[in-house]
Order: sequence, then C-alpha cells, then structure tokens
Amino acid sequence: MIVLPIWLPATVFAGALQAWRTAVQRKVGRDLSVNAAGLMRYLYGLPFAILFVIAYQWLIAPAPFPALGAKFLLFCAAGGIAQIVATNLLLMAFDERNFVVGTAYSKTEAVQSALLSILLLGEGLRPLTWFGIGFGVAGIMMLSTGGKRMGFGELIRSLGQPAARYGIASGFFFALTTIGIRRATFEVATDDKLRAALIVLVTTVALQTLLQGGYIMRRERDQVAKVFANWRVAGQVGLMSSLGSACWFTGFATAPVALVRIVGQVEVAFTMGFAHFYLGERIARSEAIGLLLVAVGVALALGGAL
Repeated sequence: MIVLPIWLPATVFAGALQAWRTAVQRKVGRDLSVNAAGLMRYLYGLPFAILFVIAYQWLIAPAPFPALGAKFLLFCAAGGIAQIVATNLLLMAFDERNFVVGTAYSKTEAVQSALLSILLLGEGLRPLTWFGIGFGVAGIMMLSTGGKRMGFGELIRSLGQPAARYGIASGFFFALTTIGIRRATFEVATDDKLRAALIVLVTTVALQTLLQGGYIMRRERDQVAKVFANWRVAGQVGLMSSLGSACWFTGFATAPVALVRIVGQVEVAFTMGFAHFYLGERIARSEAIGLLLVAVGVALALGGAL
C-alpha cells in the first residue's frame, strides 16, 4: 500500500479551500478597501485558528506544549508581513491598466520560491522537479492571459510596465512568505510537523490581525464598520482561510516550499471547475491548454519528489 506524505494531500486541500474562500470572499469584499479586505480574512480566521490549536494540542494529540525558539516570533512576523505586502501588491497590479501582464508575472512565484529556498534554506530540487516548475509556470501564465496571445518577447518588453513590476514583486513577497513560515516551524521544538504548523498559523494570523487592524484604525477608520457589517459571510471566509492556511503551513513544514507551491497550483483547476460547473462559464481552448500544462507540471514535480 502506498502511503502519501502528509504534505501532498494537505497542499491539494489548501488549493481547493483557497479557491472556495476566494469565491465566498467576492460576496463581501467589493465595498472594502485593500487593507480592510485583508483584515476581514485574518480577523475572522483567528478564532478558528485558535480552535484548531486547542483541539489538536489537548484533544486530538495531547502533549506538552513545545518550546519555541528565540527567533520564532521574528519569522512568524516576517512571513505574515510578507503575505500582507504580497496581497496588496497583487491588488495594485489588478488596478493597473495592463491587468494581464501583472497577473502573469505574479505567477513566477514558484520559480522565485525555488531560488529563495536554495539561497536561504539550502534546499535542493531534482531536475525533474525543475521541469515541473517550468511547465506549471507556463500553464499558469497562459491561464493568466485569458486567451490573449502574448509572445515571449512581448512579455519581456512589458517588464517596464507598472503592472509587471507589481506582479513580480507580489510573487517575490509570496515566496518570502513561504520561507518565513517554513523557517518559523523549525523554531518549534517538536517532531510533530502538524502541531508546529498550527502553532505557527495561530501566531502569524494573530500578528497579522494586530498589524493590519492597527493600520486601519489609524488610517482607514471608516472601514471598521464595514468589516463587521457582513459577519455571517465573513465568518465563512475566516473558516476557509484558516483551514486553507493550516493546510499550506503543514505543507511548508514538511516539504520543500517550491514543491508545495507547484503542486498548490491545482488551485486554478478548482477555481475553473467552480466557474464552469456552478457559474456556467465556458472554458476557452487556451485555458484548457494552460490547465494541461499545469497538470503536467504537477506530475513532473511529484515524479521528481516521490
């Protein structure tokens, strides 16, 4: 019997939950500022994150609370801040005139994660996994173009556009997020990677809530009432966000971050499936090719890791 490593199903579930959360968040996020939308995700996700830690720590797998390293809070804060910055940069790319290019370049995150993991964590990847990353990024970029034909030269020339700069910077900070989270799990003195991931999760979300909440109270006070207005739907966003982050963090704690990110690109398949089967949207030929490239990339990455 083949036993799958925990990071693999965790990453697939993370992609599915993230697609679901995004669909629900669209119902309540239209009237919110960029920072308020982010706060809603962290604020309503924090109670669930706390509940997950309590349930696992004292009910599911009772054990003494592990010691935390001296740099634990530093790495949690670094990962949390990087995620806030990355999300804001991505939304800034969306606001630019050239939405297509900004989105496409943000999808270089998998490559940037691989390079940063080598430089900062000393993680190595097999050649087959690198091929998988290449196929996956190509597929995601094709999906990002929405059927528009863009040659390699056109993409390179577009580097000077604000949307491209914001997109690449967003991918960079998302990659930094994965490095910070993975490094934070190393600071938890336990061999139970799921326990470590949940502790990092609740700490990171709490810090994000304080940081972004403090910013909104100081600079965007008019958004506070809006954050609490649709608490029922926002609660669903928080639940999906915490579940998804718990799965992501488990993946980061137990596997190379680049591998987790390339497999996590199955999120686009879930998103497009939701759009096709529930919203009745048609899938273009270029989108089908992009999905195929993503699938091949995931298969190659797994072939190089398992």
